[in-house]
Amino acid sequence: MAQVPIEELLKRCGSVYKLVILAAKRAKELAQGSPALVETPHRKVTSVALDEILQGKVLYKANEAAHAGKKERGAKGKEGKKRTS
Repeated sequence: MAQVPIEELLKRCGSVYKLVILAAKRAKELAQGSPALVETPHRKVTSVALDEILQGKVLYKANEAAHAGKKERGAKGKEGKKRTS
């Protein structure tokens, strides 16, 4: 496996958890046939994904739609429990 500087990767993502999620999702895309965004000597999709993150080609972005969806479901749930007297 490639020796990737973890400190530099963490600067890009902010936390280990975000880094793992981002690398896993990108590696899955690469395994399904997406072209690599960087020239790299690595062949393994996980190594290519980490290299892309390191070079700033793949970034972590919070999904705002997912957070909005949770709020909407909570609001709908409360509306359904209104009492009519």
